[in-house]
This record gives sequence, C-alpha cells and structure tokens, in this order.
Amino acid sequence: MLKLVTHQSEEDDPVQETSLDTLLERIATADQRAFSELYDRVSPRVMGLVRRLLVNPAQSEEVTQEIFLEIWKTANRFDTDRGAAMSWILTMTHRRAVDRVRASQSGHDRDLKIGIRDIEREYDQVAETVEIRIEHERVKKAMSQLTELQRQAISLAYYGGYSHSEVAELLHVPVGTVKTRLRDGMIRLRDEMGVAK
Repeated sequence: MLKLVTHQSEEDDPVQETSLDTLLERIATADQRAFSELYDRVSPRVMGLVRRLLVNPAQSEEVTQEIFLEIWKTANRFDTDRGAAMSWILTMTHRRAVDRVRASQSGHDRDLKIGIRDIEREYDQVAETVEIRIEHERVKKAMSQLTELQRQAISLAYYGGYSHSEVAELLHVPVGTVKTRLRDGMIRLRDEMGVAK
C-alpha cells in the first residue's frame, strides 16, 4: 500500500507557529539567539516575497535587512490573539516592500520631470533659416527704396560696423551729414518694413 506524504508549511503546522510565536516573545526581551533562529527559519520566505515585489536584488537585500531590524525593534507589539507570527512578519514584509516600490517610483517620476524640464527645447532649423531668409529679403527690398547716399551710410554703419566718424571719412563728408543720412534712412526703412514707431 502506498502512503501519501504531504508536506506542511510553517503556517499549517501549529507546532511551528507556536514556536515562531515563542521566538517573537523571546525577541521582545532582546534574546539574540531567538532572533538568529527566527532569521534562519523565515528569511527565505521574507526575501522571496520582497524579491517578487522589488525585482532588484540589491534593493531586495536592503529591504529584507530593514524588515528584520523592524522585527527586532517591534517584536513586543506582536499579539498572538490578533494572528499568527508568520502572517505578522509577511504583512510587515509586504508593507515595507510596497513602500520601497512607491518611493522608487516617486523618485523616478521626480527625476523624469526634472530631466524633461532641463532638456533644451529643440528648434526647427529649417524654419529658422527660412525666417531669416525672408527677413533678409524684406530688408533688401526696403533698402532698395532708400537713396544711394542713405544706403551707403547705413551699409557702412550697420553692416560694416564703422563708427559715424569713420563713415564720414570713407564718404568724405562731415559727421553731421552722416548722422542725417543715417537718421533719414532708418526712418524710411522703418516705414518700408511697417515697423511701429
């Protein structure tokens, strides 16, 4: 006759549960040996749950350490009337792991927002080139409406970068004449291009 052998989990075995309860009671009195035994017995399940939720091995190890530190510090809060020891530990584990996932997501979202904000806005170089060309054509057309003397003075002063006195020297006219040509030429350019005063 064949016998079926079933394996019980720690949750199904009342002896094991009592043993975990007792370990937590001893840990509440700062019993390090009880803590070491509890760690050896439950750390694979704790780490397994954390790893499923976090995926990242380094973060999983860190959170598992935090959980066992919390067990050490809060074992006196465990109440056998409110549930089994393993359930208490796994509830704490789940809560800690979910908190880490949320914190990581929040940090990622914040970094993403800052990154997006700091990206230089790309511009359309073709459009900019076309706009410059169109503006250049408008200026060229308006310049053709000036007198030859005004066009010479403006070209030397604004495109050539010469000072008023240098323009006067190049054109062999007094500085006052250059200033008058520049002023009158700029007024006419403004009118031709439709620029408001």
